[in-house]
Amino acid sequence: MRDLTLEVGRGEILALLGPSGSGKTTTLRLLAGFERPDAGTIVVDGEDVTAAAPAARRFGMVFQHYALFPHLDVAANVAFGLGTRGEAASRRVREVLAMVDLEGFQHRPVTALSGGQQQRVALARSLAPAPRVLLLDEPLSNLDPALRERTRRELRRAIRQVGITTVFVTHEQEEAFDLAERVAVLHQGGLEQVGTPDALYDAPATAFVAGFVGRTNALPGALLGGRPGTRALVRPEAMHLVAPGASGGGGGAGLRGVVVERRFVGGQVCFTVDTGGGLLVDVPAPHGAAQVGEPVGIAVDRVLWWTEADGAGDAGDGGGAAP
Repeated sequence: MRDLTLEVGRGEILALLGPSGSGKTTTLRLLAGFERPDAGTIVVDGEDVTAAAPAARRFGMVFQHYALFPHLDVAANVAFGLGTRGEAASRRVREVLAMVDLEGFQHRPVTALSGGQQQRVALARSLAPAPRVLLLDEPLSNLDPALRERTRRELRRAIRQVGITTVFVTHEQEEAFDLAERVAVLHQGGLEQVGTPDALYDAPATAFVAGFVGRTNALPGALLGGRPGTRALVRPEAMHLVAPGASGGGGGAGLRGVVVERRFVGGQVCFTVDTGGGLLVDVPAPHGAAQVGEPVGIAVDRVLWWTEADGAGDAGDGGGAAP
């Protein structure tokens, strides 16, 4: 990691997002105390915890594979982090199980639970000692897509109900945008941008963020009226098919090409259009908007401009220069 400065507000949910090797998990391990920084400080509520042992930081941790004990039932797994027994511990176990919507599950074996339920048991165990910060490492990566979406809603509800400051690692943009109030995008050990999901998508601060967040079509700027040496980055939803030679209205730029591929993606179809010289762009449109081999026009409503010198790292081309 290099020159990383982050501030997380009390009760805020912050996502660490980035490709493999960007430093997400290293950052989380630094916060948890499993790694020591070579320089800098980690401060919580005015307390410098940089040299503190993990247990002394009072952080809760949910690991990627949950780390549940298969020979213990739900209650015993949740109580493990409390270090005490008796009625007080049992009462606390019931309280945190209610927080994650697992009331009455105390005596069930964890091996009999679904993946989403196991994830909530791991969350309850982390919440049981009343930590001041909750850390989650890829909390939903082990679940299939349908279960992941449902569990994501349950996790968001539980975290917000407790009101605990939360930092979680993910490489899934949809997960980061859905769960977090702010997202920190990391790349090659550095912080590219931190902001709300809307800000990252609509106003990327760097070329890497522009190309990494969301889907984009990267084009030579000259195709859309830009200056020499610029690149045009266009979100698919900022494009729509029109008749060849037709204007998209509103003074927007336009392209022409031939449909070379049609992909069904549910409510819409994604049309791949060859705009010349093998330069392909993806345009979402309603069913029946065009057929493979048909010439089409493409109206472009909004462009993000970047200079060639800015580049876009591993994410593709992008940037912030004027056309």
